[in-house]
Amino acid sequence: MVPMTDQTGPRGVSPFDPDGIEWQRVSSRLATARFVLLGIFLGLPLVALVVLAVLLPQAGPWLWASAAVLAVVVAWSAAVVSRQVRAIGYAERDDDLLIRKGVMFRSLVVVPYGRMQFVDVTAGPLARRLDISSVQLHTASPGTDATIDGLQPADAARLRDRLASRGEARLAGL
Repeated sequence: MVPMTDQTGPRGVSPFDPDGIEWQRVSSRLATARFVLLGIFLGLPLVALVVLAVLLPQAGPWLWASAAVLAVVVAWSAAVVSRQVRAIGYAERDDDLLIRKGVMFRSLVVVPYGRMQFVDVTAGPLARRLDISSVQLHTASPGTDATIDGLQPADAARLRDRLASRGEARLAGL
């Protein structure tokens, strides 16, 4: 008799968490970077709305209502950021690299080493200030979202070198 399975495989096995995988986590400084960006893009407009509502009482309750809605969005976004960062992980296997992301909308990207064309390491001004980097894998498929944000620069350089050498070794066999 064949055991019961559903579309995700045997019960208790998640397609986003394969058996025997030791996930590497990214730096918690990535959450700090995202909080800074959240403060800039949502916090500053919130402060501006509150200031306008105080200075222009004749504008009515619309400014206060807008500020309240934006405050709820800021609070919800702040609560989600740390969970999102904790959900990011990567794992190197013999033939491919796994990258997982997401809390509500989860994704698992599997990049075969033989499909890698080149590997980028990037860090903008905020990332450099927080001592984190991003590694982006470029493959033959333009739709592949293979980016790992929030790595320590030394870890990003090591990962770049390992992935490049593994990619070259797999391409040599073609």
